[in-house]
Amino acid sequence: MDTAVAKTGTEDKTWGGGNEPLKASYGKMMMWFFIVSDALTFSGFLAAYGFSRFKFIDSWPIADQVFNHFPFLHGVDAPMYYVALMTFILIFSSVTMVLAVDAGHHMKQKKVIFYMFLTIIGGAIFVGSQAWEWKNFIKGEYGAIETKGGQILQFVDTDGHRVALADIAIFDAHKNRVQHENKNGIWYENEATLPTYTIDEIRKGFAKRNDVVIRTQVLTEKGEKTILSREESLKRLQNDAIGIVEGANLVHNEYGTPLFANFFFFITGFHGFHVLSGVIINIIIFINVILGTYEKRKNYEMVEKVGLYWHFVDLVWVFVFTFFYLV
Repeated sequence: MDTAVAKTGTEDKTWGGGNEPLKASYGKMMMWFFIVSDALTFSGFLAAYGFSRFKFIDSWPIADQVFNHFPFLHGVDAPMYYVALMTFILIFSSVTMVLAVDAGHHMKQKKVIFYMFLTIIGGAIFVGSQAWEWKNFIKGEYGAIETKGGQILQFVDTDGHRVALADIAIFDAHKNRVQHENKNGIWYENEATLPTYTIDEIRKGFAKRNDVVIRTQVLTEKGEKTILSREESLKRLQNDAIGIVEGANLVHNEYGTPLFANFFFFITGFHGFHVLSGVIINIIIFINVILGTYEKRKNYEMVEKVGLYWHFVDLVWVFVFTFFYLV
């Protein structure tokens, strides 16, 4: 008995294995495969950051107290202002990239050149801004004290504003400390650089500054750093302090746990590498547009493909910005 097969009306619409699945060229499909795989990589990094932050939730640095610098405004407390400006510039560069792709669809070479130029400028500003942010994070501004248990102690005034070690320390001109070398240093390790001040210099200066107290890295129930009383501050500095921390690196971090610095350098650096790569690729495509390469090909698909990558980089930054700076 013959069995009738009901047709759904979609048999002729499914992809039959041609050269352009879903009407996308080979190059565009490969770009999508790369974007999906790279998205999984960033997802793994951000997931690891989230788990680590949850584990140290009671002592994680507060972003407003870390990223509060603004170019040419030294000493001005501007929490997140410059990071927000960086984010706006990067997102705006996505808009100009969309306009460049649209101009390419209409075969308007001059408009493609103009909008791609704006995209390149926006990307270059973002990369430069991120390098500036790294410089400030590494160098630090105030300095802090490290305790025996690896905790970070910061100095604040009665209004809760950070006080720099330079404003506290009393320099002892008669006491010069020798830099540790691997033959006679602690645990036979080389000491990279000497700190600007010694613990004794900080202790002497702190004892004479009644308007300064210590802020620990431990968070209160209100989500604020714990500020000790004057008596507790003196006791903590006298009994627990073992070293000076200036700035941040992979081992020490004046803002809090070193794990925060490790993730910051790795994830923002990985994203910054993507942006820098995108800027370089955009410059290459930009030159080809000027030379009329795509006019001769009668299509600007290459601009569309690099546009997909650029939008992906911008979208990833939205998640990085949310995780590191907003949450």
